[in-house]
Amino acid sequence: MELRRPKRIAVLCNYRLMPERVGGMDRFYWEFDKKGKALGHEIVWFFPNMASHGGYPDLTVYGAGNQSVEEFFLTYCREEHKTFDVVMTHFLELCTPFYKQIKALFPCKIVAVDHNPRPINGYPLKKKIGKLIKGVLYARYIDLFVGVSEYTKHHILKDFGSRLASKTQVVYNGIVHELYEKRKQRNLKKPSFLVACHLRYSKGIQDLIEAVSLLPNDIKQELHIDIYGEGEYRSQLLANIAKHHLDNVFAFKGSVPNLYEIYAQYDYLLQPTHMECFSLSILESLGANVPVVTTSVGGNEEAVKHGKNGYIFEPENVKALSGLLEKLFTGDIAITEATNQHIEANFSIEKMVAEHLKLI
Repeated sequence: MELRRPKRIAVLCNYRLMPERVGGMDRFYWEFDKKGKALGHEIVWFFPNMASHGGYPDLTVYGAGNQSVEEFFLTYCREEHKTFDVVMTHFLELCTPFYKQIKALFPCKIVAVDHNPRPINGYPLKKKIGKLIKGVLYARYIDLFVGVSEYTKHHILKDFGSRLASKTQVVYNGIVHELYEKRKQRNLKKPSFLVACHLRYSKGIQDLIEAVSLLPNDIKQELHIDIYGEGEYRSQLLANIAKHHLDNVFAFKGSVPNLYEIYAQYDYLLQPTHMECFSLSILESLGANVPVVTTSVGGNEEAVKHGKNGYIFEPENVKALSGLLEKLFTGDIAITEATNQHIEANFSIEKMVAEHLKLI
């Protein structure tokens, strides 16, 4: 049996740490660090900023400040004369000169994890060509590409070249199932709905507002949808709501730290997103035994099965979403089976951490 020696691991994450909000990736970082150190590995983390909440005090963290994470890491390694056996990246652009620069500093294994969603209609031709060229120039310096869904894996190969198939694999995101309160009983008529996401155009909440505006007046009088999250698009969403006279339907709840307790207060999660890679909020909702109504983008259909644990519609199809909302509200359709069992078996943070540790 091969003996695995402890390794020095650098993890670079272009993910701004938010003390007021603990997400699924935060918990993954903490658990990966804990399990990695238990195996004898030395792990050093590089983020855009520092943090002292949750499990971050137990991590060795460097904040890039005014530099990019990539620039800071290269400067750190040069000035401190540091080397690593493994460099793992999350949320960084793939196939850039940065990966070549790492290999020029010291020999190591580079694992690049892709969490980035793609536009509905794909990239413009110029950008497509640019990505293929970057794949030719820089993909050789990345030892392993990891997609967080089959959708992501497909697009890594599409973006940078099918020749990368032999060194591209999937590791799904996971959640801490024990955290989530479970919905015990759903309303089969007049169900309650929530939205949980960052408030930006690509999340499609404007489509949801439009879909609600098409509903019969008697439904609009009784329907309530709570929106959790903050973002730059909030003012435009409020304007859309006022335009359609739907102030009685939508309530903005802001960003909250305890969504894991809140999902179970609702019957369905609505996620009309235009872009997704593999959504943690979908996993969280299903893990709380709350079905999901979402679009067919990204890896959504790898977790949501139409008519079994939720409903799928085409992105930007306002009429289809409106039809689903009407049927759900009147009880013409409903999800009655438990949604958490499949998620608990296949998308746990323990499995996610174990599979990431195998990569090194």
